[in-house]
Amino acid sequence: MRFLEFAEICSRIEKISSRLAMADALAGVFQTIPAEELSVFVRFARGRIFPDWSAEKLMFGPSLLYEALAYVIGKKKEYVISAVNSSGDTGSVVEGLLAKREQMMFFSEELELMDVHARFLSMAQSQGRRSQQERLRTAQYLLSNASPIEGRYLSRLILEEMRIGVGEGVVKDAVSKAFGIPAETVEHAHQALNDLGEVALLAKTAPEELLKVHITPFKPVKMMLAQAGSIKGMLETHGMLAAENKYDGSRFQFHKTGDKAAIYSRRLEEMTESLPDVVAKLSAAATHDVIIDGEVIAILNGKPMPFQTVLRRIRRKHDIDAAQEQIELRPCVFDILVCDGKTLIDLPFSERRKILTEVMTDYVAPQMVSSSADEIEAYYHAALDAGNEGIMLKVLDTPYLPGNRGKLWIKIKPEVDTIDLAVTGAEWGEGKRAKMFGSFILACQDENGELLEISRVATGIDDAMLSTLYDLFKDRVVAEHGKTVSFEPDVVFEVGYAELQRSTNYPAGYALRFPRFVRLRDDKDAGEIETIESLHRRYSMQNKEE
Repeated sequence: MRFLEFAEICSRIEKISSRLAMADALAGVFQTIPAEELSVFVRFARGRIFPDWSAEKLMFGPSLLYEALAYVIGKKKEYVISAVNSSGDTGSVVEGLLAKREQMMFFSEELELMDVHARFLSMAQSQGRRSQQERLRTAQYLLSNASPIEGRYLSRLILEEMRIGVGEGVVKDAVSKAFGIPAETVEHAHQALNDLGEVALLAKTAPEELLKVHITPFKPVKMMLAQAGSIKGMLETHGMLAAENKYDGSRFQFHKTGDKAAIYSRRLEEMTESLPDVVAKLSAAATHDVIIDGEVIAILNGKPMPFQTVLRRIRRKHDIDAAQEQIELRPCVFDILVCDGKTLIDLPFSERRKILTEVMTDYVAPQMVSSSADEIEAYYHAALDAGNEGIMLKVLDTPYLPGNRGKLWIKIKPEVDTIDLAVTGAEWGEGKRAKMFGSFILACQDENGELLEISRVATGIDDAMLSTLYDLFKDRVVAEHGKTVSFEPDVVFEVGYAELQRSTNYPAGYALRFPRFVRLRDDKDAGEIETIESLHRRYSMQNKEE
């Protein structure tokens, strides 16, 4: 497939507003694409270059993209930045600037989809002192040979932000329709493989294999998630429940096969080098080859420390031995996904728990099983007294659902009015904060993963955190309009609020009353932020309580 064909398909998809119509259109495309190109096409359409389980990154931000484009069109970088600031959409700017340059072109090579993919892989694998220059030259080559419409989607791919509305749900529906595969089969295969490109390829070439897929060691899968709820509501619905501590730590997924072991974050980034002590503890405690789910907490004088203490250890790249002595990290394991090569996610939670206790000699998180509200309330208060955030309530007869945030796992905390949102922009501060970002623009997501602005937050951020956030965001600026800047939306804030209100001022249709910054969620990516559906539930629950 020529990359031009890919770009033209994306342009048509981008104009479709209906999710069903989008899935139908993609289904038709999936049927015609050669098998050897399908997985790459699927990832690219979602704005992904690598499988979701992969830790590889392009390491190519907006600044380098502007530099590459400036070289191609024969202008200064500031000219490109000014154009982006005026538009706010990098893809459209690249398309427009390449269109102006097109009439001066005498020779160019036609770009192929798989060649573009190969060059992206080369960019990601480039290392050493000259790696940035190598990435820059690759981007210059691609843009210099791109037509205007190709440039639009090349630049969006480089920034991994396609903005055409093709989310996970749309792709799964399209695969199901294209190849006549039951939706539940596609969903289950995706949970195990964590790569819709591979799921689509199997559906096209070997659909019977979709029923046989299993979780593979060292290819992490998404973690099962929880939502807020109540003890009373869970008992009324399910009766007997498992209650566990809700730790103020960092989620992990640990893989061990033979002498090889690795640990991954909630964002599926490998943390093995940062947490060698945790890896050693889990390796010694696991008597079988396993993939397990848990949370790592920081301990001081026998008491758990705040989440940020754990993050300081995870962020450390140097002097890790000294850091181990300063901060003790303890793993708490609460689920098992694979044992000795057998995928266990379809087993009931109670059975998985039994296997977990048999294959781990230590670090299994404590648990109480009860149908008594009084017993669970007592367990909850004991968890708080021990310094934990609260408890988790889990339904005993349910499978492990990677990436699912449903009512099978419920978190009980004293303060449930916090929300995770993506940071899409900021406004420059005033006075002594004039050279810092003073307030931040926040967004939730719709069913297709599109971001919808819902609030701004400035309260709760002290000077030290403002400095940290400036360093974090200064290289993520993609556009600037007066005092307002737009960011690559890949950073998540946890924000507290007094009330969720209906609002016509924000695209989400809601606004946060008295929003307050709680913490930076380094362990989450933008795909895990609050959804519109979840906001509807929050608003409904809030009004019932009133």
